[in-house]
Amino acid sequence: MSGVKVSTRGDYASRALLSLALHATGNQPTSVHEIAERTGLPQPYLEQILLALKGAGLVRSKRGVGGGYILARPTTEITLAQVVSAVDGPIVAGDFGAPHENGACDHEGQCVLLGVWAEVGAHMRAHLSSYTIADIVRIARGESPNLAPTPAVHDDADHLLGTR
Repeated sequence: MSGVKVSTRGDYASRALLSLALHATGNQPTSVHEIAERTGLPQPYLEQILLALKGAGLVRSKRGVGGGYILARPTTEITLAQVVSAVDGPIVAGDFGAPHENGACDHEGQCVLLGVWAEVGAHMRAHLSSYTIADIVRIARGESPNLAPTPAVHDDADHLLGTR
């Protein structure tokens, strides 16, 4: 992942798990076709995403007639960070490495900024870890208020830029 964003794969994976959670009926699997119909996601791409989610232990599959996918864990134990990481790899702000890695601070400002980028990635991981599929289900069903807007970060940015 080369930027501070959730990829299409991360979004689709989250939507697929939300669909499984919203329509869970005991241990009855849901077909890829059904998930694609409900979510409007392209089935071939969805199949790849579900395989990645299966590899990460977030869903289980059943083959044959009546087969499909089921959540492998309770919705309260699956975070958006786990979902995004399952399909995109580590959640990072960029591909910059770690501060002081292999004596990598040869250039002006390099270590300071490497530290900032690492912190941005950590904040994104923490924020995505604060939401479970159960939380998203409650919001989707109108049982919980919508997500609160992200707290303003301009104060910190102003401080870092010296524009306060």
